[in-house]
Amino acid sequence: MGFVNALSTVMQTAFRLLTDTVFFLTAIAVLAGALSGLLQEFGVITLLDRLLTPLMKPLFGMPGAASIGALTTYMSDNPAILALAADQNYRGYFKKYQLPALTNLGTGFGMGAIVTTFMLGLSALTEQNYLPAALVGNAGALVGSILSTRLMLRFTRRVYGAQEPALPGGGEMVDRSYRIVRSGNTAARFLGAMLDGGKAGVQMGIDIIPGVLVICTFVMMLTGGPGEAGLYTGAAYEGIGLLPQVGEALQFLLKPLFGLQSAEGIAVPITALGSSGASLSIVTRLAREGLAGPHDIAVFTAMCMCLSGYLSTHVAMMNALGFSPLTGKAILSHTLGGLAAGVCAHWLYTLLELIL
Repeated sequence: MGFVNALSTVMQTAFRLLTDTVFFLTAIAVLAGALSGLLQEFGVITLLDRLLTPLMKPLFGMPGAASIGALTTYMSDNPAILALAADQNYRGYFKKYQLPALTNLGTGFGMGAIVTTFMLGLSALTEQNYLPAALVGNAGALVGSILSTRLMLRFTRRVYGAQEPALPGGGEMVDRSYRIVRSGNTAARFLGAMLDGGKAGVQMGIDIIPGVLVICTFVMMLTGGPGEAGLYTGAAYEGIGLLPQVGEALQFLLKPLFGLQSAEGIAVPITALGSSGASLSIVTRLAREGLAGPHDIAVFTAMCMCLSGYLSTHVAMMNALGFSPLTGKAILSHTLGGLAAGVCAHWLYTLLELIL
């Protein structure tokens, strides 16, 4: 690759990540923050907390209010949950040990709608029906998210205990029979909640810049290869291709776990560690060349959705939440959750094929 090309690629990749990824995530965080402010102000989160706690508690070990975080990240991307967590009223629904696990919960659903829609759109290339595969993939991602969140809660409970409140000074919202709302008429409350929530989103966008630029640049350089002509030019997203080579070496183990049709398919989840968006471009090529069938699409959907670039966002998200020392635990938990998502999707789709 050469020192000059490597240095150029580092700078070009970091700049492209800033302009193409960070600004996009900041826009998502602002919109998600505005939405979360509205939902909090007008009681939607309180309602969801009461309705979904009987479901969220046994599955994820989280209060029902966490479901809105899963929904916002599914419709956008991982950092969208940070705008919710920045709201002190929202934090009041959690114990302190549950807050770091929001990183794992949100990442498990990150970019879900985008990934699912993309997989369904592959039908135009291959003329195959990928709806069952996409649904199985979503189910696999759900299992992976549950495992990741539960593992993270086991770590954090040991550190903070099960009773310490999330808000400083013991200001947990114990009495759920009332909510703190803004003064003024409905229109004033609407604008105030939306603008204050958006302001929190701006701060979240600034907080994720170091983690995304540093970590994702490193991962992309380990994942990518030479330019289109097979030569290194110092352009963005070039790399040494180490991670795909590791995947090839571990194919004997990965084949029975994920059941992928082609050895090249392992590049998809490996790339998804740093960027789900980048991994989707690989899926397109594999589908077009006949190297990935519906079974593979189910596994790709589960792992791209559950992993959703967590190596490039977990550091920044944990730092923004104020739990940087637990970043290693979050990454370990989500690694196991992502593997479980792929294995679950593989066997679920195999069972579906036997039934149908």
